[in-house]
Amino acid sequence: MTRTGRRPGNSGSREAILAAARAQFAQYGYDGATLRGIARAAEVDPALVRHYFGSKEGLFVAALEFPVDPAKVLPGLFGQGVDGLGERLVRFFLEVWDGPEGQPFLALLRSVAASTEAAEMLRQFVTREVVARLAAVIGGEDAPLRASLVGSHLVGVVMMRHVIHLEPVASADHDELVRAIGPSIQRYLSGTP
Repeated sequence: MTRTGRRPGNSGSREAILAAARAQFAQYGYDGATLRGIARAAEVDPALVRHYFGSKEGLFVAALEFPVDPAKVLPGLFGQGVDGLGERLVRFFLEVWDGPEGQPFLALLRSVAASTEAAEMLRQFVTREVVARLAAVIGGEDAPLRASLVGSHLVGVVMMRHVIHLEPVASADHDELVRAIGPSIQRYLSGTP
């Protein structure tokens, strides 16, 4: 009698989904790629994509080796309110970028500088999953602008620290940078950019 169902061991489906996702995101961008299209390209059932990655956001994070999933991390940072959020964001950002989970993201950042396709995918993702979430928390008519300023400031610090290696930013410790940058980020968040 022949066994039915999934074969034991690694089927390669997860890797096929990731490869298809990278190709689909590159071709259609974050907004244009769909889980069904990715599943079709990987020759798997869409339910398997959801099983492995949960959502399109989760798949994008995995496909581009994003160090953190904003949907999981940001609510914890925002949950304590806007007061002190500037320092919490700076500290979290530095811990991610300076830790081992930040290394793949540094490679992504470097590729964004050289590839308009990678820049577009990252822009769509950051706009929807980070800036929109932050704007919703801080509120106000100009919240999208202020949230974008937070992102541009933090990414600028990372560029100076890890890509250009500008001293003394490159070697400053986290506490020093949090004290220096946190108040500026807080001004964006509080509505006084």
